[in-house]
Amino acid sequence: MDNLLETISSSIENVIISFVHVLITLFPFLPPSLLENPEIIMIIIGFGGQALFGARFIVQWIMSEKVQQSIIPMAFWYCSIFGGLTLLTYALWRKDIVIICGQCMGLFIYLRNLHLIYKTRKT
Repeated sequence: MDNLLETISSSIENVIISFVHVLITLFPFLPPSLLENPEIIMIIIGFGGQALFGARFIVQWIMSEKVQQSIIPMAFWYCSIFGGLTLLTYALWRKDIVIICGQCMGLFIYLRNLHLIYKTRKT
């Protein structure tokens, strides 16, 4: 299991370094030191995932206030999925088995809910 997590973490870091190369090419004002410190980008990705994940509650609150009853809009599930995927990526990079398990279970539930919603709409 440790070897698998190490491989996945290294792969994520390689993708991030490639991404930083593209960013520095597109935005030459960015410091080249980002290439030597991919953890800065990963921390930004981690916070981005948390922001996406947290945004789902704001979306749900705003939509519920709009109709004056508690509802769960589709955007809630999409924020959950994209936030969960981003946090899972961060957890895999950190090799944090607790967060990995939590995000995998959550992603399964969010995807299943979307499947049920689309299945219901078809009929």
